[in-house]
Amino acid sequence: MAVVTKNLNGVTSKNVSLSTDLFVRLKEDILSGALRNGEKLTEKDLCDKYEVSRTPVREALVQLQSEGLIENVPNRGAFVTSLSDRDIDDMYTLRKAYEVQATRWAIERITEDEMDELEENFEFMEFYTMKKDISKMLNINLNFHQMIYKASHNRMLMHLLSSYQIYVKYSNRNVKHDEHYLDVVLEEHRRIYDAFVQKDVKAGAEAMADHMDKSYSRHMNA
Repeated sequence: MAVVTKNLNGVTSKNVSLSTDLFVRLKEDILSGALRNGEKLTEKDLCDKYEVSRTPVREALVQLQSEGLIENVPNRGAFVTSLSDRDIDDMYTLRKAYEVQATRWAIERITEDEMDELEENFEFMEFYTMKKDISKMLNINLNFHQMIYKASHNRMLMHLLSSYQIYVKYSNRNVKHDEHYLDVVLEEHRRIYDAFVQKDVKAGAEAMADHMDKSYSRHMNA
């Protein structure tokens, strides 16, 4: 059976299997804290809570284990495992490397239609920065990066970065942004966008690397 669902970045997908839909829902509940670190997950409880049969539950648990979000303990069952500080540090290090490579490929491979979409997205970033609307800006920021992943025309890289983006979103969910946040982040993205306009791969890679370093610094200082 297929369903319509939204991934953790808010993108709607059709014809998604029940197990994939359940995986997305469980992943969100783990990352948001609705399912707590150390909490035991039983097939029966999950079937009752999410109103699904045992088959999608088993398949979703396999996916969660592959992403390190649950641990199967022999003779005891499956338990939620939250991200450690070291996990988050490693994630930022890997994400930076992948973001920089995605930017290099995207500048080289972006189509005219994709460039038009990126331009429109950046204009929205400018607009909502002027409006001081942090909530809208955060969503548009996610879309800006998603457009770069898409323009890299590398499906594996796009999948990896979309996954890291989800973890970053939830690891920063309690971060409080100061009054200068929007202006600072806009200028970081302006450097990246300008590199696309100028088709300057080196400048784009440097701008993205700088943005990733500053994003990590903001996370650590929060």
